[in-house]
Amino acid sequence: MRNSTHLPKGFTLIELLITIAILATLTGIAVPLSISMIGNAREAACLGNLRSIGIGIQSYLQDNNQRLPELAVGRSDKTSDLPVLETVIGSYLENADAFHCPADQEQYEKTGSSYNWNNTQNGLHITQVSFFGIEGRPESVPLVSDKESWHPDDGTNFLYADSSSSNKARFVTGSN
Repeated sequence: MRNSTHLPKGFTLIELLITIAILATLTGIAVPLSISMIGNAREAACLGNLRSIGIGIQSYLQDNNQRLPELAVGRSDKTSDLPVLETVIGSYLENADAFHCPADQEQYEKTGSSYNWNNTQNGLHITQVSFFGIEGRPESVPLVSDKESWHPDDGTNFLYADSSSSNKARFVTGSN
């Protein structure tokens, strides 16, 4: 009979520790990256929602002699009978989910919208919009914004009077 030596059929302790260290390093890189990617995807979906709301506002303007609606900023709960963005503009949208920002975990369920209306523009003709002294520049006049800064880097999305949406504030205060 031969005397055969058996090789171990598993990892040694050092190989196992090295494998665990590699996996921990990869996880440490992948988790923050995936969280950032999810946040950016939610922000992009929110900007798409604001574009849809902008189309609804354009339809409202056509039906109302180019005058913006007179709306409350928002409501505290869904049972409130105030004229707000989602109750007045909602009939101009194909999908009521446009009022739900995917990053919003609370406000939509509570109030029916993730967005606030800029009531300083109530009832104005679309050519008369102004904000912080900025006149004649609808691309700088926000009409709708996120209720909270829930996007990456505490970002807030805006819908402007020219129907564009952005995650950057385009308005300035003062005489700039």
